[in-house]
Amino acid sequence: MTAEFLLETRGLTHEYPRTGQPPLQVLDALDLQVREGEIAAVIGPSGSGKSTLLNILADLDKPTSGEVHVGGGRGVAYMPQKDLLFPWRTIEDNAILGLEVAGVKKKAARERVAPLFEEFGLTGFEYAYPAQLSGGMRQRAALLRTVAMDRPVLLLDEPFGALDSLTRTQMQLWLAETWQRHGWTIVLVTHDIREAVFLADSVHVLSPRPARVTRRFEIGLPRPRNADTFALPEFALLERELLDALLNVSA
Repeated sequence: MTAEFLLETRGLTHEYPRTGQPPLQVLDALDLQVREGEIAAVIGPSGSGKSTLLNILADLDKPTSGEVHVGGGRGVAYMPQKDLLFPWRTIEDNAILGLEVAGVKKKAARERVAPLFEEFGLTGFEYAYPAQLSGGMRQRAALLRTVAMDRPVLLLDEPFGALDSLTRTQMQLWLAETWQRHGWTIVLVTHDIREAVFLADSVHVLSPRPARVTRRFEIGLPRPRNADTFALPEFALLERELLDALLNVSA
C-alpha cells in the first residue's frame, strides 16, 4: 500500500456467475485511493457497482481479481443503505450490536457507546425503540453503531438516501460538523452530487458497469463547512463539473 493512502484498491475486478449466461462483470480493474482523515465520495450511474465495491471493501464479498489494502490493522466499519435497526432492541442495544458480535461483553460495550449518545443527538432515547424515532434519528443511531466499532475506515452506503430533502440537508450539516471534530476516514457512496460536493474532500466518478474510476475531483472548498457553503460560487461550479462528468460517462 502506498504510504500516502489509508485505503487503496488496485485492479479490482468482480464478476457474478449467471446460470446459462456469461458472468456479469460489475467492476473492471478499479483503482481507488483514500487518504487518512478524508471523506472520499463515490458517485456513478445507477447499477454501476457502487454497492458491490463497498461489499468488497467490507470483506463481505471477494473480488474476482485485484487487491484491497486497508491500513490501521483493524479493517472497516460498514453502514448499509437501510439503518437495519432491530425493532425489538432498544437504541442502546442496537448501538452495541456490532461490538457484541465482535466479542465485547455487553457491559463493556454499553460503557463504550454511552459517551456517544449526546454527540449524536440521542440523549434520552437510549431506551427507546426504533419505531419511536424519526428517520434522521434512526440514521444517527445507525451511524453511532458504526462509529462504535472504532475502525480506521467508515463505509457509508447512501446513508441519507431515504430521507426527505430538509432532513437530508440537516444530516449532511450534522455529519460535516461531527466529522470536523473526529477526522474520520470515510468512503461515501451517494447518488447526490450536491451531497458529494458538500461533504467530500475527493469525489471519484465511476463509469457504467463494469465500473472503473474515470475521474477524481479534488474538492478544495474551505472547511469547516456549513449552510453558507452551499451558496459559494465555487460550490455551483463543482456541482456543474461533476454533473458534466457523470453525463459524459453515462452517454
